[in-house]
Amino acid sequence: MKTFSIIGCGAVGKTVGRLLQQSGSVAVRDILTRSTASAQTAADFIGAGRPVADFNKLERADLYLVASPDDAIAACVRELCRTDLLDRDTTVCHFSGSLGSALLEPAAQFGAQLASVHPVKSFADPAVCVGDFAGTWCGIEGDPQARELMAELFSAIGGKIFNIDPRFKTIYHAGSVLACNYLTALLEAGLRAFEKGGVPRETALLVMEPLVRGTVDNVFRAGTARALTGPIARGDAGVVARQLDALESYDGQLALIYRALGSVALELSRERGQACAPGLAQIEELLATARVGAS
Repeated sequence: MKTFSIIGCGAVGKTVGRLLQQSGSVAVRDILTRSTASAQTAADFIGAGRPVADFNKLERADLYLVASPDDAIAACVRELCRTDLLDRDTTVCHFSGSLGSALLEPAAQFGAQLASVHPVKSFADPAVCVGDFAGTWCGIEGDPQARELMAELFSAIGGKIFNIDPRFKTIYHAGSVLACNYLTALLEAGLRAFEKGGVPRETALLVMEPLVRGTVDNVFRAGTARALTGPIARGDAGVVARQLDALESYDGQLALIYRALGSVALELSRERGQACAPGLAQIEELLATARVGAS
């Protein structure tokens, strides 16, 4: 049976480590963190593994999973390369969503195969994540042999595999940020606009919930273009003009958000093909004029 060791065992490392160990497809060997105590905590959670706090204490494994924060990955790989544990039969993989497997290139000089796996999931609580990991989409890129191995291992723990173009991985990851983190920020912007209209935040949340849930359901059922509604979907330039003027007077930041997303909505409206062309042309001019005036 192949063995794996984990370097930097936070929430992602603990979750993946425990799932891989439980799958029976690989066996954990070492767990390396900054202190033996934290490594022991990780080993207790995973249910196996030898806790170590020094790269020189690592033993040979078939697979090294670098589960450290992004800023520490390069340093971890450099330290791993000094151990003489790497050869053409070993694989090194990290879990960053924004950094490519090329960051692991020093290990390739010793013959190691390189890969990166990005589970598209929020890892707040490892105990919860272990239970609901099945069905998680996992983006993979790297060397062919390493990709095949990681796809096999993550499929065994319930992951759904898709490929990422490593040349544009940072942009790919920004897509996750836009769809998740910035959706939260966008809803906050909406709440502020509701409050300005005299609606208490608690009431605004109740009013927004069915609207937001219905919109999200429509997007995943019918696609973004068909799910688009509102003044830009209708080509209603008059509404857009009034809203831009009001937002500019109230909060320039909200107006900036409105203009930026309005440009994307304009593209979707044209793709949908239901709004009149003159109305959309007026909206395009309004968004461009407002943008210039705000700069």
